[in-house]
Amino acid sequence: MDSEKLTEQEWHKKQAIVNFNLTWDLIDKKDRTAEDDLLMIHAAHASRFHWGVVGTPIEFARGEWQVSRVYSLLNMAESALYHGELSLKYCTDNAISGFDLAFGYEAVARAYMIAGKRDRMDEYMKLAREAADLIEDEQDKNYFLSELESIYL
Repeated sequence: MDSEKLTEQEWHKKQAIVNFNLTWDLIDKKDRTAEDDLLMIHAAHASRFHWGVVGTPIEFARGEWQVSRVYSLLNMAESALYHGELSLKYCTDNAISGFDLAFGYEAVARAYMIAGKRDRMDEYMKLAREAADLIEDEQDKNYFLSELESIYL
C-alpha cells in the first residue's frame, strides 16, 4: 500500500491526471468495447471534475475539450457540442489563445461534423486554422493541424 500522504488538493490533482491519462489510453485503444466506451465517458468526466476543484481555466478548457472528443468519438453530437462550446468559452473568457483556443474551435467543428452540419463545421474549421497561426511551437502547430485534418477522415 502506498504510504504517500497527500493533501486534499494534491489528491484531486492526482485524480485529475490519472483519469485524463486513462481517457487518452481509451481514446487511442483500437478495439474499444461498449464497456470501454462507458469507462472513457466516466474517466473524462472524473478528470474534469477533479480539475474543477484544483485547476485553472486552462485545465477547465482542456478537460472540456477531452470530454467533447470522447462524445465525438461515440457519435454523440449534442454532448460533444455542449462540451466543445464550454472549452471554447473557457478560452475566450480567459484570454487563452494559441494551442488551447485552436483545439476549442476544433472540438466545436468536430461536433458539428458529427451532427451533419457541414456549414457550421466549415465555419469553425476556418476559426481553428486562424487560431493555429498563433501557435508558436512548430511541433504543437503540426500536431494540431494533423488533428484538425482528422475531422475529414
